[in-house]
Amino acid sequence: MKVIGRLIKKTTELGYRRINRKTLGHQHQEVVLKSLMLKARNTDFGIFHNFSQILKRKDVLGQFQEQVPIQDYEAFYERWLKYTVNGKSDCTWPGKIKYFALSSGTTGSPSKRIPVSIEMIRSFQRSSIRQYAILHALDLDEYFFGASGLAVGGSSKLKKIGARFEGDLSGILKKHTSILVKPITKPNNKIAQISDWNEKLNAMVEQAPKWNIGIIAGIPSWCIMLMERIVEKHQLRSIHDLWPNLRVYAHGGVYMDPYVDRLHKISSKPIFLLDTYLASEGYFAFQTSPEEVGMKLLINSGIFFEFIPFDSRYFNEEGELISDRKALSLSEVQEGVDYALVISTNAGLWRYLIGDLVRFVDIRDHRLIISGRIKQFLSLCGEHLSLDNINQGLTMLNQPSAKVGAEFTIVVDKEKQCHHWYLELIDPSSDPKVIISELDGYLSQLNDDYASARKYNLTEPQVTVVKNGVFYDFMKSFTKYSSQTKMPRVLNEKQTKEWQAFLSQ
Repeated sequence: MKVIGRLIKKTTELGYRRINRKTLGHQHQEVVLKSLMLKARNTDFGIFHNFSQILKRKDVLGQFQEQVPIQDYEAFYERWLKYTVNGKSDCTWPGKIKYFALSSGTTGSPSKRIPVSIEMIRSFQRSSIRQYAILHALDLDEYFFGASGLAVGGSSKLKKIGARFEGDLSGILKKHTSILVKPITKPNNKIAQISDWNEKLNAMVEQAPKWNIGIIAGIPSWCIMLMERIVEKHQLRSIHDLWPNLRVYAHGGVYMDPYVDRLHKISSKPIFLLDTYLASEGYFAFQTSPEEVGMKLLINSGIFFEFIPFDSRYFNEEGELISDRKALSLSEVQEGVDYALVISTNAGLWRYLIGDLVRFVDIRDHRLIISGRIKQFLSLCGEHLSLDNINQGLTMLNQPSAKVGAEFTIVVDKEKQCHHWYLELIDPSSDPKVIISELDGYLSQLNDDYASARKYNLTEPQVTVVKNGVFYDFMKSFTKYSSQTKMPRVLNEKQTKEWQAFLSQ
């Protein structure tokens, strides 16, 4: 395996040099847009929105933004996507879309069917190769490159409905995995196809001693749980007793910081953490170095990006888009501003409001972080408390030692005009009133609007202590439960009723 590792390491070196040979400027995004429009100009969508005529204009971007409206999933599905799902060819993308990824998102939200074209699959593959190539910069040894990768994802078993296949995106991508890569990826097909997450988790725990894992990828809540169970089941001091070559964790989906302490407790060697922005709709960005904050936007991967400032000019207090003003292109964004992300893709999504908020930390290098969700923020009295504020407040609370667990959720109490927090305590003897008071103070430091609202309108936050495991049990209670399921950090009214009903049981 050391010889194979040496060959793979050399390959990553060549790929790394190629990636860093030339930095693409924001101008390349318009090249991507024109390419997408040219490809789709004869589809129903392209004909309706006059793509052929727009492409002849000098200001293609301006005309595109004028002709094509920004839409969320529900609106786009009703107007266009439902015909693609039902098998219509040449609707929003050339040909017939054969695969649809069921997005799992946060617990309790309905599944969305996201089109996955062959072009999109190829883009995923190219982006994955690019991300793997950047590992060369970490100066890892041949033993790491000779080890396998473990993807903690959903079931690879796809459901056939008529002429289409639908299921987890990881299953669609696994179906198109190169035969050269399959031997060095885990778990095997038998385990990967298990649909019941508990059964799948147990199977991976049992098989773990047979694997030599160098890199693990997936959502932190489930990856950390898997490694904790492996350590417990096989009576190990650390995960490195079993997997000595485990050196890289590519994470995504939720904020990583609350899980770092748990990872350190089960590790005896350093593990490089690399953030990844991968969604059912596309591969958007990845972190190129553990030393640099933010993920580099992939501006040449078949996706055209637009950005809407997340403020009262464009969104109401419920996070709904209220203005169809022109969105910003990559050349117009600023650092430190929260933007709602809008995408047009090589699978036939056009000016699609994905629901994520991003913030650029380096506009020259196009590096950004995920700062929250459009619908997951708190503004009961104008406090405009973002998910990023919430995560940062909890990070401050847990210094120098952890006081609350990684899982939490918040509901809005309109009657009492306050935020109601549900938290796990690391030390059960801790006083929750003291903890919530400290957290309240940190949030006031981080957000002036919150501090002002707390002074005049917003009453002190309430807290309910939740026993360890309850959040996981709540997620298990839904039919959508899988390795991609995430606990919503801010509950809407429907989710609040379900959550409180669950607790009352």
